Amino acid sequence: MKIDGRFWLSKDGESFLGSGRIELLKIIEKTGSMNAAAKEMKMSYKAAWERVNSMNALADEPLITRTTGGRGGGGTTLTPYAHQLIQTFERLKDVHAKFIDRFAEAGDDADRLESILNRTFLTTSARNQLPSKVKSITQDELSTNLELALLGGVSLISSITAKSAKDMALHIGSDTYAIIKSSDIEIVKIAPKAHKSLNIIEGTIDSMETSEHSQEIIFKVNDSLSLVAAISRDASELSLEIGESAYAIINTKNIIIGL
Repeated sequence: MKIDGRFWLSKDGESFLGSGRIELLKIIEKTGSMNAAAKEMKMSYKAAWERVNSMNALADEPLITRTTGGRGGGGTTLTPYAHQLIQTFERLKDVHAKFIDRFAEAGDDADRLESILNRTFLTTSARNQLPSKVKSITQDELSTNLELALLGGVSLISSITAKSAKDMALHIGSDTYAIIKSSDIEIVKIAPKAHKSLNIIEGTIDSMETSEHSQEIIFKVNDSLSLVAAISRDASELSLEIGESAYAIINTKNIIIGL
């Protein structure tokens, strides 16, 4: 079973624009003739006009302009408003397709689909919201350490309370978000000594923006994953340079888990 969905735009409770109608408008523009467009669409001239009139009745402005006589013998062209509608429809259709694709991984698993929906509509102020999957779980009475698999084969450890892990029903394979505030990421040139409470990630400085009190750094981990770090001007005196290798340091307790 596959999740799918057709895309239509309605107005005043009536069908307004769909892929077939948009294709008709584009062919009218290409041929300059309603008759030629109808033939290419393999429909009657009357059916083509009915579709155009149906759109015109719902549109805020006319969609076509007709001319008669003259050197070219007349014809039919689209108005600027029609061109705008086509662009809007195609943009929305692309977004709709990406939206449906997000759910394709769920197959016929309703619980998995619900999880994906929740992740899709997750909203936080944190700059780093990283899709991840629980790779392993270790715990004691008070805390749970989650190993999270991120894009590009990178792993992070998040330390949360055992109660939170239980309430969220986390298990190996759970789809999650690793949520990290930019101010909780430290960028250094030399890797510190390994410690169980620290995630140490190697990467490169991709870009930097400096304000009066802080510096924002885009830290590229790999082609699929980048982190945003905000450091104080005092810390920025480390003279980090774009393109050089560095390390991102993240405390395991500073990685929030989102579902």
